[in-house]
Amino acid sequence: MTLDDAVRRIQPVDREIATQAQARLDRLTKPLGSLGRLEETAVRYAVITGEVKPNVPRGVVFTFAADHGVATEGVSAYPREVTPQMVLNFLRGGAGVNVLARHTGVEVRVVDIGVAYDFGSVPGLLHKKVMPGTNNLLVEPAMSREQARQALQVGVELATEAAREGIGLIGTGEMGIGNTTPSAAITAVMTGRPVAEVTGRGTGIDEAGHAHKVAVITQALDRHRPNRADAMDVLAKVGGLEIAGLAGLILGSAAARIPVVLDGFIAGAAALIAVGVQPLCRDYLIASHRSVERGHQAILDHLGLKPLLDLDLRLGEGTGACLGMGLVQASIKILTEMATFDEAGVSERD
Repeated sequence: MTLDDAVRRIQPVDREIATQAQARLDRLTKPLGSLGRLEETAVRYAVITGEVKPNVPRGVVFTFAADHGVATEGVSAYPREVTPQMVLNFLRGGAGVNVLARHTGVEVRVVDIGVAYDFGSVPGLLHKKVMPGTNNLLVEPAMSREQARQALQVGVELATEAAREGIGLIGTGEMGIGNTTPSAAITAVMTGRPVAEVTGRGTGIDEAGHAHKVAVITQALDRHRPNRADAMDVLAKVGGLEIAGLAGLILGSAAARIPVVLDGFIAGAAALIAVGVQPLCRDYLIASHRSVERGHQAILDHLGLKPLLDLDLRLGEGTGACLGMGLVQASIKILTEMATFDEAGVSERD
């Protein structure tokens, strides 16, 4: 499926399904509403898929990896060499996302969409490189509009293939030294918030490093003047390849009616781009958690999403998404496996 096909195929969700799913939840052996956000999550999943009693889905987290030219400006506490090193760690199963994916029973798929490193034929890696890292967005556009489209297309195709495999829940993950800088730039443009308000410390830079990072983003936005009404323009000028891949993954998943569990700040920036391209995909998103990264709350507010968890996470990779996916699966089990009052022979409330 092409990017344009995906954008056209995304349909409004059926709100009537919510009424039917809630009616079933209200007949289960519990006081009304006593499972709180789990009930709300079950209803959201049912509405997205169009099934009142869906099967518990098989879940996959896609972790997109890419490098960023702006990392040369000293906006991260870590060198760019960490990106390929962490990709190899993912493939060995030794990273945080791998541990939490094993815990919740979901699969991790690692995608090289723009790492500035030649991995050769490493087993398990999905080779989808559009370019070996973006340009330095401080001095030139991060990528061309065509390269941004290519990266979006990668995400669309991965979601389409996942749908063919019968995967029913997709999580977002990423790795890329320096990627909170383009994410903050995107967030500032798409939400209209001041740069300083949405720019955090990323991997742990100090106060001076944070001030420098804010200045870099401010100068880049002044130079490129990305058009908020044109999400592709924003993505190309100040975005990242893994952000583009995730945005495409969201669009492709929504086209296939597969719920997407967002991770943290970088995934949120990708969601802003996806919703900018096709506003209907907003209803296919579930926020796993609220990151401590400063701009994440602004993204959640803009998208109208309420996170399932607030654990002071800021790792990325898909770690929060894994935990969120476990809660989504638990909510579906409540909806489909718990007995009704009639089935259990339990007396209802007077």
